[in-house]
Amino acid sequence: MLGLRGLVAAPPVAAPPPPRGRCSAAAPERTAGHARLPLAVVPAAAAASLSLALWSTPVHAGILSGFTGLESVPGPDLPRVEFLEKWNAENQKKYAEFDSRFKSSQVLKELLEKSKQNKLKNERQIQDKYCLRGAEWGVGDCSTEGMSDQEKEDFIAELKKRTGAE
Repeated sequence: MLGLRGLVAAPPVAAPPPPRGRCSAAAPERTAGHARLPLAVVPAAAAASLSLALWSTPVHAGILSGFTGLESVPGPDLPRVEFLEKWNAENQKKYAEFDSRFKSSQVLKELLEKSKQNKLKNERQIQDKYCLRGAEWGVGDCSTEGMSDQEKEDFIAELKKRTGAE
């Protein structure tokens, strides 16, 4: 024990003194250099947030809730420029004439007729396609139930020819 004579022992490790105040939960405890909230604060925060989420009183928009907005307020009358009004009227007449000429043109009539024919043709192709599927599966309006094998083959061949499935 001769070598240990000059050493001074360290004081024993003790818990930090409790905070001074009315409530020990008022100040956060310090452990290992980090602040930690006491367990009593967590349920209180959860209860407060839950009560805010479930609060059922309606919210009022405030002062501007009945205001319709600036769009409803008529603006001031702007000064009229005569040459612009005249130019606008001439353009409107010109555009109306072009529209009437286009609506009565032969090209538009031909295009509308072609469009109508294409619509009818496409509807018929779709009907034939579904009829072919029903005939092959034996269901629906185009079912081949009750037909002989030769009639079934002829009927399906005709539908395939119509739809271009061959």
